[in-house]
Amino acid sequence: METKDKFNSFAVIGLGRFGSQLASRLYEQGKDVLIIDRREEYVQALADHATRAAMADASNKEVLMSLGVQNVDCAIVSIASDLASSVLVTMNLKTIGVPHIICKAHDETHREILEKLGADEVIIPERAVADKLAHNLTAQNFMEYIELSADYAIVERKVPASWVGKTILELNIRAKYGLNIIAFKRGSGITVSPGANDAFAEGDVLVLLGGNESLKKIERL
Repeated sequence: METKDKFNSFAVIGLGRFGSQLASRLYEQGKDVLIIDRREEYVQALADHATRAAMADASNKEVLMSLGVQNVDCAIVSIASDLASSVLVTMNLKTIGVPHIICKAHDETHREILEKLGADEVIIPERAVADKLAHNLTAQNFMEYIELSADYAIVERKVPASWVGKTILELNIRAKYGLNIIAFKRGSGITVSPGANDAFAEGDVLVLLGGNESLKKIERL
């Protein structure tokens, strides 16, 4: 069965460091990307890394309509340094019917305001990076930590010594620890959705999904 990407067309409004890198990555992935910024030099610098580029004032609803922003699957507002502009652009995007709006916020107050205005997602990139780095620096056995929500995460860790040579069925991991093994790596290979009879070897790297409390328990093994 063929799968369909969640979003295929984007408008990225605000071409600072975050917006520029995001727009470039989306374009590299073959997505339709419209970039918008008031500053001509920013638009020109990124014009070759977008489907369309416009030097325009996104706080003007008619301007957004003329650019066809209402037709994109997702709009990203990346102007966190200017709260007033960020709020106005978000309101305009809601008014013209953009189905999914993601906003970059400067702090928690900014985030709360944008959420109340109807932004579907609000991110604080600096905090997200800091949180991830803190987890990676302090987790004793976790090699990688990806926060999914306040309560759940995906982690990578080397297989505990006590698990070597045992199968998933023998270890009864889901019932005992409340965790799901979504994959494990062995050398240059990876086994996705391992079966109950798959046994672990020394040096395997597990990819685990679960609640933070459950992950803390396994971290100590």
